[in-house]
Amino acid sequence: MTTAENDAAARQDRLNANLARIEELSQRLSAALARRRMHDPALDGPAADVYMKAATAWVAGMMQNPARMVEHQVNYWGKTLKHYVEANQVLANGEFKAPPDPGPKDRRFANPLWETHPFFNFLKQQYQLNSEAITTGVAAMETLAPDDRRRIDYFTRQIVDMFSPTNFLGTNPDALEKAVATDGESLVQGLENLVRDIEANDGELIVTLADREAFKVGGNIATTPGSVVYRNRMMELIQYAPTTDKVHKIPLIIFPPWINKYYILDLKPQNSLIKWIVDQGFTLFVVSWVNPGPDYAGVAVDDYIRDGFLRAMAEARRITGEKHVNAVGYCIAGTTLALTLAYLHKAGDKTVKSATFFTTLTDFSDPGEVGVFLNDDFVDGIERQTASDGILSKVFMQRTFSFLRSNDLIYTPAIKSYMLGEAPPAFDLLFWNGDSTNLPATMAIEYLRGLCQNDGLAKGEFPVFGHPVSLAEVQVPLCAVACETDHIAHWKGSFNGIKQMGSKDKTFILSESGHIAGIVNPPSKGKYGHYTSEAPVAGAPEDWLAGATRTAGSWWPRWGEWLAQRSGAKVVARMPGGPENPVLGPAPGTYVTAESSDA
Repeated sequence: MTTAENDAAARQDRLNANLARIEELSQRLSAALARRRMHDPALDGPAADVYMKAATAWVAGMMQNPARMVEHQVNYWGKTLKHYVEANQVLANGEFKAPPDPGPKDRRFANPLWETHPFFNFLKQQYQLNSEAITTGVAAMETLAPDDRRRIDYFTRQIVDMFSPTNFLGTNPDALEKAVATDGESLVQGLENLVRDIEANDGELIVTLADREAFKVGGNIATTPGSVVYRNRMMELIQYAPTTDKVHKIPLIIFPPWINKYYILDLKPQNSLIKWIVDQGFTLFVVSWVNPGPDYAGVAVDDYIRDGFLRAMAEARRITGEKHVNAVGYCIAGTTLALTLAYLHKAGDKTVKSATFFTTLTDFSDPGEVGVFLNDDFVDGIERQTASDGILSKVFMQRTFSFLRSNDLIYTPAIKSYMLGEAPPAFDLLFWNGDSTNLPATMAIEYLRGLCQNDGLAKGEFPVFGHPVSLAEVQVPLCAVACETDHIAHWKGSFNGIKQMGSKDKTFILSESGHIAGIVNPPSKGKYGHYTSEAPVAGAPEDWLAGATRTAGSWWPRWGEWLAQRSGAKVVARMPGGPENPVLGPAPGTYVTAESSDA
């Protein structure tokens, strides 16, 4: 046989082997999908009334202003037909190329074939014309209430993004080119990745974003030296070992969100906020929350306050011998810190010297983009599901938050993994993003109904230990850090909550970037800047920003100076633990690596 014939035979053998693997993987896929548990359908998408309202608004607009609707349709038809004619004219001239492409630049269409190949370019331009027409049509609906408009805008974008031609094998040139070049090996590996993800999530499809073998909590991430000095049913309290001879007198406690795990603040040493705080000469405690199972069904917000916030403060005071602590609350833990501070003020307790809020919403009158998931259609479904399961599963929360950035966290990773057959990257932040936790059923519903839907804290109606508390009762000196492009706790909502707090000493910092990158922004990177202002935290957030000054680089040093001024004189550095708090084990502890409390 000739060399060419040998090559052809070898390629045929590879193709046959890949086809055989596809058969095996298909059987595994069927078995994995069969393990999928039934769940409340309301968790999968908005109720039909969202689409009915959109249709009604469209018809109403057409009846009220038919000329504008006709103009919109004619404009869309004209652009579509013009592009069709141009594409055919080029081909009629015997040229294998695409017509002029005036469409917007989009990183999803980075392959040169989207610009040069007639077929792929036609698909792309038609998709962009369709997307423009749909988006313009929704924007023209004038009879929608603001809340309905927000939901229709959001779910319309989701539908438009879902139907991008890049999301389908037959219309993705990257995937097709690689399939041909590898004799189908990339598609087989992609199917392997798909089956692995479905098997790992008990029949649910959640794209693996990072290499799960590349990181180990306590091995190459979450490595700042420290010790577990207290443990109860709700949390482990970690005290970090000092790196300076002297430390500020008043200790600092960080309360991270219990929706995810605390080590987002302690990834690699070079971007660890925990390590940076210790290096600045602070005695630092961090709470590591339990990952609850069904046996935590009855755990409420009060339990997090009593057995988490108040207990951590008491143990930190016992260990250090100090009367006061400074506290940090991140995201949902910031909301709960505000509840705790209001309760302490009502009780006349001055334990907390100052408070810092990271990306915290306390006024939910405008919850921002995440508000599209806070209507009764979703929350009713969550309530039914949690009543059955005892928890709000991390699967549903992870999927919901991913859809807030669907192109970045769903479609692009899925294309790379399932169509191109690529292994997920070794990226510590994405590894953490996939390491989420459950929420207790009672606490989840209290939060969604009482705080998010009813805006109970801002209205002074949400009870702590049976007594309503208000934002006006948060009176300790405070610093709030919000993030400019935060899609979970939008900065204007954060500002509006902070301005209602009763403290006379308020500092507001607006960091560039989003919910995570805006917080995990070490000075050494010199990446994102931040905004501050001497003006009071009052009025409209837009007016505050208009008068603010941008500073290049991280906000960490500015906050460190603010915190130092409220942390007392320097004393001899303290080692973790004490006579009544023996060291229970090294950081990062045991709760952070447990799958759930009943695992």
